[in-house]
Amino acid sequence: SIPGVVSAVSGFTGGKTQNPTYPQVIGGGTGHMEAVQVTYDPQRVTYEDLLNAYWHSIDPTDPNGQFCDQGPSYRSAVFATAAQRADAVASRDAAMRVLRKSFTTPVVGAQRFWPAGEEHQNYAKRHAASYQAYRIGCRRPERLRAIWGDAAVS
Repeated sequence: SIPGVVSAVSGFTGGKTQNPTYPQVIGGGTGHMEAVQVTYDPQRVTYEDLLNAYWHSIDPTDPNGQFCDQGPSYRSAVFATAAQRADAVASRDAAMRVLRKSFTTPVVGAQRFWPAGEEHQNYAKRHAASYQAYRIGCRRPERLRAIWGDAAVS
């Protein structure tokens, strides 16, 4: 929903298994994490703006996942290209100074991205009721406000 974002594809990255499936990733052993590959128009939105939106929509202090989703495949990370790495680290460090807390979300080198199946694409829009139940049941908006205050992106 950020103006300038051309596409956001759900998938997996960070592991060794070729073309992993969702059951394989969440079952463990692939080394992959759930991820979103974002394509954007730098004339309309900056990488820094995207990073700021990311930090304010997660709990960067949770080493085990996000909200109700816990486990290795649900950990948070920024997968950055070599050209993006310094900006991603600077953005993370600035956000840590704002919270006055250490983050467990690493900035790591970008790796091969594997798109998830079609049923996982645009999930929040295609399954709005299920996604809203998740948000409410996991108290995502409240937890983000507790971390980020009015700057939270829920």
